[in-house]
Amino acid sequence: VQLQAYGRGLVQPGGFLRLSCVASGGLASINVMSWYYQAPGKQREWVADIARSGTMNFADSVKGRFTISRDNSKNTIFLHMDSLKPEDTGVYYCRALPTYGGTVWGQGTLVTVSS
Repeated sequence: VQLQAYGRGLVQPGGFLRLSCVASGGLASINVMSWYYQAPGKQREWVADIARSGTMNFADSVKGRFTISRDNSKNTIFLHMDSLKPEDTGVYYCRALPTYGGTVWGQGTLVTVSS
């Protein structure tokens, strides 16, 4: 599995942005897909994940604002970010836990929330 993230951008506070993560090899070979973000000068933090079953989990800081969806035909998961805040600024990473074990990270994509 290899991951490629898309969707970097500059958004005003209160705005919306959608990130994409394409998994080569297909989503069927992945147990859990997750999104993490790393704010400037801080450690990487978990944001949300979606299991192969469809179960989704979200960090408290993004509940009600972020959602996850997936398109199996395109081997892609999406992170829909609404009501963005300046503190959401950071580099966002997707991560996969493949069925065969291990952890795979995609490259980061920068999200800047600023007026």
